[in-house]
Amino acid sequence: MKKTVAIIFGGCSSEYEISLVSATSVIRNVNRDKYNILLIGITKNGDFYLYNGDINDIEKDKWLNESKIQKITISTNRSDHGIIILSTNEIIKIDIVFPVLHGQNGEDGRLQGLLELAGIKYVGCDMISSALCMDKYLAHKIVALNGFLVPRSYLFDKKDSYDWIKSKINDLRFPLFVKPLKAGSSFGITKIKVINELKQALKEAFKYDNKIIVEENIDGFEVGCAILGNDKLIIGEVDEIELEDGFFDYFEKYNLKTSKIHLPARISREEREKIKETALAIYKILGCSGFARVDMFYTKDKNIVFNEVNTIPGCTAHSRYPSMLKEIGISFEEVIDFLIELGWEK
Repeated sequence: MKKTVAIIFGGCSSEYEISLVSATSVIRNVNRDKYNILLIGITKNGDFYLYNGDINDIEKDKWLNESKIQKITISTNRSDHGIIILSTNEIIKIDIVFPVLHGQNGEDGRLQGLLELAGIKYVGCDMISSALCMDKYLAHKIVALNGFLVPRSYLFDKKDSYDWIKSKINDLRFPLFVKPLKAGSSFGITKIKVINELKQALKEAFKYDNKIIVEENIDGFEVGCAILGNDKLIIGEVDEIELEDGFFDYFEKYNLKTSKIHLPARISREEREKIKETALAIYKILGCSGFARVDMFYTKDKNIVFNEVNTIPGCTAHSRYPSMLKEIGISFEEVIDFLIELGWEK
């Protein structure tokens, strides 16, 4: 008997549009011989709808059509084990949820906590791991306590005065990154080279979160490593981001105008293996399961410095995560199938 997989897309997040693209790709690559599919869209305002329209309209953000949607809620009654159509009170059973959501309210543990409360299995990291990885400051502190290198940084609240922030970061070396604490796809991040740029950078970061971090730049290049699995882990090939200038911001991530991604990274096999070992250790330290992409910096002195973990990385066939696994012989369709199986076995 086929399992019913609910794929959730959209979300009350600055990464709403990115989710639509990722989810469309996932939907097209689910094995329909093994699974029945339910499509659940979340609007930018946080409303949940069962969607019965054309898959192509999701990516175009044309899915919110009254004739194609029904407003729903996820039932927290474990005996229901699914969603409730609000207009009819009909309960639709779900076997497992595949959340293809990026950023806040989807990748930060909130949805995962709701599903755990409802007793519904889901793909990816659990509530605690998702929340921890989303919190850049706490993730760095825990990884550092386990003996790995992280950038020097300070955490600030929106209530903190500009003068206080300015005085506190006095011992950090420029250039600095000013980042929202919990945002993805480089939204709200500014690289500053002089103190006069701080005020505007803070203003930009606080648009996305009430807490921000100011962090030293690492003199090196960014590398990433895809990991797949719960207990028995598969490690993808290491990639490298080559930048012409600046940093790998939102525009560059999705346009690659002045940057290139090299797969495998242009370093020796021994160096790549060391990076894989570090990524694997961080994955375990932060309690990850299902899948995640671990991002690090590799310095001229051959040091590996932890950057962040993406617990729901980009999910198109050409995104970094599936590309790293394709490099070792695992197709995108196989990744999707494996992820559903991993979620089911947890």
